[in-house]
Amino acid sequence: MNLKMIEEEYLDYFLVPSGLVVLGIYHLWLLFTIIRHPTTTVIGLNAISRHQWVHHMMSDPAKNGVLAVQTIRNNLMASTLLATIAITLSSLISAVVSSSNSLIFTIHTTKYLSVLICFLVAFFCNMQSTRYYAHVSFLLNVPSSYDDDVRGEFVEYVAQHLNRGGLYWSLGLRAFYFSFPLLLWIFGAIAMLACSFLMTILLYFLDTASSSPRCFRTCVVKQDHRNTDVESAVYSMGTDWTGDSNIHRSLLGGSKLHSTCDTNVFPSA
Repeated sequence: MNLKMIEEEYLDYFLVPSGLVVLGIYHLWLLFTIIRHPTTTVIGLNAISRHQWVHHMMSDPAKNGVLAVQTIRNNLMASTLLATIAITLSSLISAVVSSSNSLIFTIHTTKYLSVLICFLVAFFCNMQSTRYYAHVSFLLNVPSSYDDDVRGEFVEYVAQHLNRGGLYWSLGLRAFYFSFPLLLWIFGAIAMLACSFLMTILLYFLDTASSSPRCFRTCVVKQDHRNTDVESAVYSMGTDWTGDSNIHRSLLGGSKLHSTCDTNVFPSA
């Protein structure tokens, strides 16, 4: 019996870090791709689309106000639902851990604590997403009583906050994805490693935008050549899509960057 427990501990020491390394390498690659080639990722395209949506909604608040608020309300409900699920699961795991008679820090308690941390991170991110969406919901209908320059800066401010909410939404979902391998770790290190590989493959297809029509990717970039928000690219066009994603600015609240776009990459009709 002791020999079996020792073998399981060795599996935990080698297979679990291997699974975490696989997930970590994939997300480092994803971060690099978002920064350098944002239009090949779903996160980058969604950020550009949100930026264009804000400009369209605020171009005529009297006409588009109801639609804008309803759309933000749907996002608020989704964020609230995920936050509720996350804090409920966190409470259940906390109850299971606290009901244990042994307070010794073991591999078994580490499994539950790692899952608990994932759910707490998901709760925090979804609450922040709810915060930004609620803030944007009334900014969208601010009367356009400013001149063009001030109004343009205000629209960019609203688009930036909407993309910050979208970023926290993405991080919250990512925390839920991370919890799956850690939950299977309870049943063994082999199950955790297998789930890590399967989750990486699944996330690759969910995160990449290779299935999106190229005409859509070209159009959103062409129409968004003045984009300066978070998650979106500051484009420097060449033979391939390149850019700077500015994801860190969503968390640090940095100043705006001015984007550039080479219109020669778009063939004339």
